[in-house]
Amino acid sequence: MKQYTIKTLISEEKLKERIRELAKEIDRDYAGKEIHLICVLKGGAYFMTELSKYITIPVTIDFMAVSSYGSKTVSSGIVKIIKDHDEPIEGRDVLVVEDIVDTGFTLSYLLEMLRDRKPASLKLCAMLNKPDRRIREVKIDYLGFDIPDEFVVGYGLDYDQHYRNLPYIGSIKPEED
Repeated sequence: MKQYTIKTLISEEKLKERIRELAKEIDRDYAGKEIHLICVLKGGAYFMTELSKYITIPVTIDFMAVSSYGSKTVSSGIVKIIKDHDEPIEGRDVLVVEDIVDTGFTLSYLLEMLRDRKPASLKLCAMLNKPDRRIREVKIDYLGFDIPDEFVVGYGLDYDQHYRNLPYIGSIKPEED
């Protein structure tokens, strides 16, 4: 595998500090309730794991896997559900946990599909947001950071399945596909 120079955008310390703040906001907004976290795999796993450690209200978790990228750095525009959530969400307070909101195409599709399953509430928590790339509007209820239009890796985000294990968010300039 070719090695890339990685420029740090968000340090591990800043990530963890913001995640603790998001957990406090979620605790406040869902006080007295139980929330069902649905992590969007694979990238959201690091974020959801860290976030759930700091949420103090009752939490259940589930996972979904969706794809519109494959091994490319640009969305194909076709959303595939690779793994659906396991537990019913009807009547539950659901918080979708995502690593990054980019064009909004995949998430708008996913959120509409989940709304049709009649949760009591449905909100979105995203670690990163690239507003400059938005094609479809998506409401982010809990946001870690806005970032520039750069290809990012680390903390669950990958380039062709590599670099997920970096403890920070960095940008790379991959070869054109």
